[in-house]
Parts: sequence; C-alpha cells; structure tokens
Amino acid sequence: MDWLTESGLTSLLGEAESAITDGLELFSRPWPAIQLILILALFAVSMFAGHMIEKRLEPRVRAIRGQPRLLRFVALLLRRTRWIVFAVALLAVLTVMRTLTWPSRSYLIAVAASLVGAWVIISIVARLIRNRILARGVAIIAWIYVALRITGLLDEATLLLDTAAIQLGSFRLSLLFLIQAGLLLGGLLWLAIVFGNFVEQRLEKASDLTPTLRVLLGKVAKFALIVAAGATALTALGIDLTALTVFSGALGVGIGFGLQKVVSNFISGMIILLDKSIKPGDTISLGDTFGWIRELRARFVSVVTRDGKEFLIPNEDFITQQVVNWSFTDTLIRLDVHFGVAYSSDPHEVSRLAIEAAKEVERVQPAPPPVCWLTGFGDSSLNFILRFWIRDPQNGLTNVRGQVLLACWDAFKDAGVSIPFPHREVIFQGPLEVRGKGRERSAPQDRTNPPKR
Repeated sequence: MDWLTESGLTSLLGEAESAITDGLELFSRPWPAIQLILILALFAVSMFAGHMIEKRLEPRVRAIRGQPRLLRFVALLLRRTRWIVFAVALLAVLTVMRTLTWPSRSYLIAVAASLVGAWVIISIVARLIRNRILARGVAIIAWIYVALRITGLLDEATLLLDTAAIQLGSFRLSLLFLIQAGLLLGGLLWLAIVFGNFVEQRLEKASDLTPTLRVLLGKVAKFALIVAAGATALTALGIDLTALTVFSGALGVGIGFGLQKVVSNFISGMIILLDKSIKPGDTISLGDTFGWIRELRARFVSVVTRDGKEFLIPNEDFITQQVVNWSFTDTLIRLDVHFGVAYSSDPHEVSRLAIEAAKEVERVQPAPPPVCWLTGFGDSSLNFILRFWIRDPQNGLTNVRGQVLLACWDAFKDAGVSIPFPHREVIFQGPLEVRGKGRERSAPQDRTNPPKR
C-alpha cells in the first residue's frame, strides 16, 4: 500500500503536524480569536432563539389543511429553524464587520456562514429521498464535498484518498476510486429506479393497454434502466465490461444453485404476465385463499382477502398449482344455495317463493334469472337447490348467500312454509324385570325398529 510505506507515513505525519501548528498560530492572533468567539456566541443564541421560534410557529404549521406538499415543505423549514437563524445571524454579523473593518478580519465568519447555509439547503433538498437514512447519508456526503470546496481543502483531501491504495495486479484500487464508484453507481441506480417508477405510473394510466401488458412493460423498462445504469457507471469508471465475463459465469452458476427459487419466481412472473392468466383486479382462489389481486410483482403476487389480510403468494404457485380465476374471461358467476321444507308444503309454491326472494337481493342478476329445483325427498324434508348469478365476486360470496337465505326465510314465513328439523320418537314398551332388585322398568324401543313378537 502506498500510504503504509515509511515515506508515506512520514509525509502524513509531517502534514498533520504542519496543519496543527498553522491552526494554533492562526488562533493565537486577535482577529481570528474574536471571530471564533463571535461564532460560538451566535451559535448559542441561535439555538435558543430558533427553539423559541419553532415552538411559536408549530401550531400555525399544523393548522395547514388540504395542501400536503406545502405542509411538508413548511415542516422541513420549521425543523431547521435553528440552523436558519444561525445562518442569518452570521450573515448579519458578516455584513456589519465588512462595513466597519477589513474583509480579511471576517474570513472565518464568512466560511461559517457558507457552511451553515450549504447545510440548510442540502438537508432540505436531500429530503426529496423518501428513505430517511439514505437522505441523511446523501446530505452528509454532499455537505462534506461542499465544505472541502469552500475551505479550499478539496485538492488535499483528494490527494490523501488517492494515496491510500493497494495494487491488484495491473489495477490500482484506492479509497478515492471506491468513493467515486459508490457515489456514481448509487446515483445512477437511484435515477434509474426513480425514472422506472415514473414509467410504471405512466403506463398504469394508459387505458388502451391491458393490465398485464402495463405491468409487463413497466417491469421490463425498470429492469432495463437498472442494467443500463450499472453498465454506464462501470464504463465511466474505466472498467472493461469484457473482464467481467468470468465473474458473470460464476454468478450465473451461483444463481442457478443458490437462488433457484428466486429465479423460478421471477421467470414464473414473466410467464404470468405474458399468458395473461391473472391480472390486477381478478378474483382468484388458490388453496384456502380467496381474494382479489392487488399487484403483480417480480417475485410474488399480492392477494387481498375479504378480511383485509394481504397474502404475498410466490409466482411459482400460480404456475404449478390449480388456480380458480373467477373473473378470467367474465365476472358473471353462478352460486348455489341448498335448503329444505316440510312435506306438507307445495313444492311448486316453494320454488316460486324462492325465485322471487332471490330476485329481491340487489347483487343477484336478473339475467340469467334465478332458478329453483327440487333435488330429492329427504328423511325429514323436501330438498331444493336455488341457483342465481352475480357479477361482483370480489365483494364476497358468503354475504350474498346469506342475504338470499334471509330473503327466502322471510318469504317462507309470510307464506306459512315451515322448515323442518330432524327428530326421533322414543317409545317405552313392555315390562322388563331387573334381577336382584324386585322391580320392573320399561325398556326403550325405537319406533323405527319395533320388537319382534
């Protein structure tokens, strides 16, 4: 390593010692010391004043209604009130000092005002990134870069980072290269993802495209943008992409074995999008899961059930298992309701009453009309089946069956049609002497199996 050699260490120690000496000599002079004291005093006053201003303005900010973007921007400014007050105070003192004395006697205050102002602007702009941790990291990195430029230490810092390097054959790997590669690759990937999400949102609004084609085009565009961003970053860094052939081969083998399920789900997702077997909004049944499809992802399908649960089902299950798509070609589906009435009832009248009751339910379709058929003579009842059609299976099946049964109950009750329930008669017949007790008791007999005489 370049920076671990004896000469490299000596050079670094010499530069550090020189910087410390220059700093002590600088602050031993009167005007730099006065500027430092002013900066510390303004910092303390600004923190207190900013806290008081923030407390007074917060109720007014919370009163903003109906303008979420304005509220978010004002909240960002409010949370940085102390630093804004600090920057304004530094600028005010800087203006006064440059009016009363030489500009060289306010150099430190000018640098401090620039650094604080840069931090306020960068921290606000970085909040465009939704992830707070990522936004804070981007803000810190950007502010360090700006601070080095403001203080004139950018060239020295660049040289120091480039000195910390190791030699890998003909390739020299330095800290400067790693930082540049990380920033460039991360920035391009972030732009590719943002633009890919924008393309997906625009495709979702294209009413002339089918839902599956929208999802397919969005996923393909996003994947292509990410690959292009990675290739562009590597090319800009001077890395020959043909040198990655061996690495890509090893990566392919690793994907084939270690990421078999992930690749299988990805390929299954592409097949689902191409054959259009399911699409967002379809009502499906897979195993014990019944719900409607909210979103198709590269690895899974989001299915929302009637009780509000969201199942993330792997794409492979939709290829290898039996899937019931209630709305594949048409949302019109038929439901059956079974019931029984007493033998004393007129089956023709019961069928008519059941059909009329089903027609009164809002979700039951008038065409095809409901039908009711006598299916058998049971032990205690005449058995019927009522069939009707609906067009909105995503709104539930059990609830509409319950509504139809309640309508039938009301109709049968008004017409005097009774619904039987199973019962059994037990008859006690004949004396039976109990040994050793000298008394008799009757033996229970089932009417369905009379005793032999």
